[in-house]
Amino acid sequence: MIAERIHDQVCPHPNEVDRKRIEKTLAERERYKYVSPTVLPDMDGYLVRSPCCSRNVDQDGGVIDIARIEFQEGNFWRLYQKDDEKQRWRAHSEYLSLPVLLARLVADPKREFWR
Repeated sequence: MIAERIHDQVCPHPNEVDRKRIEKTLAERERYKYVSPTVLPDMDGYLVRSPCCSRNVDQDGGVIDIARIEFQEGNFWRLYQKDDEKQRWRAHSEYLSLPVLLARLVADPKREFWR
């Protein structure tokens, strides 16, 4: 398990169990079901990447950043979306549990992540 420090406490994220759970849950998403996203360990959380099927972000259909999931001090989760124009992460929303965050990411009603 990879452990990073959050203000003198060991952060339990990323870890392989949750990484696999995120990967499995993402398979249930509504959009772009014909590509396989990858979930990578990232600072205090996880990075979701996937081939760009819509060609809206990458004309060649290359791998793009979908979302960052980060565990926060205070025991909550923050979901980030990529600002493609500025090439940086922007905080999107916060959740008290990982399953609720993943439900939002899987549904993505406004195509903010699976674009």
